[in-house]
Amino acid sequence: MSLAERTARAGALMRRATFASVTVAAAMIVVKLIAWLLTDSVSLLSSLLDSLLDAAASLVNLLAVQQALVPADREHRFGHGKAEPLASLGQAAFIAGSAVLLIIQALHHILTPQPVSNTGIGIAVMAFAIAVTLVLVAYQRSVVRRTGSLVVRADEFHYRTDLVLNGSVLVSLLATRWLGWVYLDPLFGGAIGFWIVYGAWEVGKTATVQLMDRELPDEARARIRAIALAHPQVRAVHDLRTRAAGPNAFIQIHVEMDGKLTLEEAHRISDAVEVEILAAFPQAEVMIHQDPEGIDEPRRSFPPAGASPKLAS
Repeated sequence: MSLAERTARAGALMRRATFASVTVAAAMIVVKLIAWLLTDSVSLLSSLLDSLLDAAASLVNLLAVQQALVPADREHRFGHGKAEPLASLGQAAFIAGSAVLLIIQALHHILTPQPVSNTGIGIAVMAFAIAVTLVLVAYQRSVVRRTGSLVVRADEFHYRTDLVLNGSVLVSLLATRWLGWVYLDPLFGGAIGFWIVYGAWEVGKTATVQLMDRELPDEARARIRAIALAHPQVRAVHDLRTRAAGPNAFIQIHVEMDGKLTLEEAHRISDAVEVEILAAFPQAEVMIHQDPEGIDEPRRSFPPAGASPKLAS
């Protein structure tokens, strides 16, 4: 399967996942708004606010996925994959914003506690929300495993936080209904807010890694080297450079071969190495430079992590 075919298949999965998240968020807004109007529960309001931001974030993700899957063109020779981490960074801001609003509302209800009414309706709505979100998260995880999409991964994490939030709201409503603990509702809402802030930090950090063109993990780089060196006619490798942009990875590597090989033979060997690398990294774009063994050439080396960033000669 060609890179274009793999990208098209991954793109279809990513589009379906983002459409699913938009649909679920819209349904949750309707049922939670009705439930909040009937109960005046701060924890239920926190869940409603989160669903409103879910819908906004999911719409941004939908647009980002559409843009990220646009093929490379004259102005964007490496494609549009960075639309994904940009959207994830925006989603982190949405998540953090929802948490701040939630914490403020929780503090207000702690200072001026109010009883929660019609808790039975709220309990039914939250049970429904948990069931629907579980189905969506399971589907999103499947898409992430098959595509590696950063946007869908961030969205899946967001809806996982919703599961915890919805579960906490359900517990607080049950406790209020059966035990009359009016302070438990805002306390749960505030605690969830601080946990969401932590989740926003993690999502934003992952997006920043891609925007700054950080190398792929050491395990992936070691695997690339091992694949290239496994070819019997490859004597050594150097100057391996990698980065990720949305669902795609970019791999550049120099391979050293016998200097007496013809250009056609060297090309055939590099093609074979490329095929093996693509088998391990199907969403990658691979560029291989062929060098004759033993020929000195300027090479860039880098200090270990934590050392001076100055390039070694």
